[in-house]
Amino acid sequence: MEEHQQEIIKTYGNKIRIRVCGLLFRDSDILLVKHLTIGPNKYFYAPPGGGVDFGESAEESLIREFYEETGLIVKIKSFLCTHEFLDPPLHAIELFFEVEETGGILTLGKDPEMSLNSQIIEDVSFWNLSEIQKNDSGCFHNIFRLAKTKTELLNLKGYFLQKKIANE
Repeated sequence: MEEHQQEIIKTYGNKIRIRVCGLLFRDSDILLVKHLTIGPNKYFYAPPGGGVDFGESAEESLIREFYEETGLIVKIKSFLCTHEFLDPPLHAIELFFEVEETGGILTLGKDPEMSLNSQIIEDVSFWNLSEIQKNDSGCFHNIFRLAKTKTELLNLKGYFLQKKIANE
């Protein structure tokens, strides 16, 4: 197992994590962060976001996480949905929000929870939704299997479960 994979499990594994994620569009393109992963694929694209810190609201966490990962300053427009990811040793409850860009400069950020030698953020860039659909769905967040267009993504409401159990 690679060093970053061991650190991911040590940092995020075997506990429930509350995450916040922001959908930011420029026209019909959505901002995604490319992460190294522990799964069957070497990498994973997801909307910017991360863990909620104790004593910090979900909205405060999303604004902080967005800046840490992308260099962009955002404001929350609306709450969209809840997505639960359950694939031991990882388990996350994710709160999705629509966000609006208000400042900053798009840049490759860092994950402050990971050591400098084990950074998992490899790229931040805008993706056309039709290009996402042409790629291996296992390399993209499950939200892109639930909704394929900007309108569908921004109209997601409710709770969604993505459950994987080893050896299934």
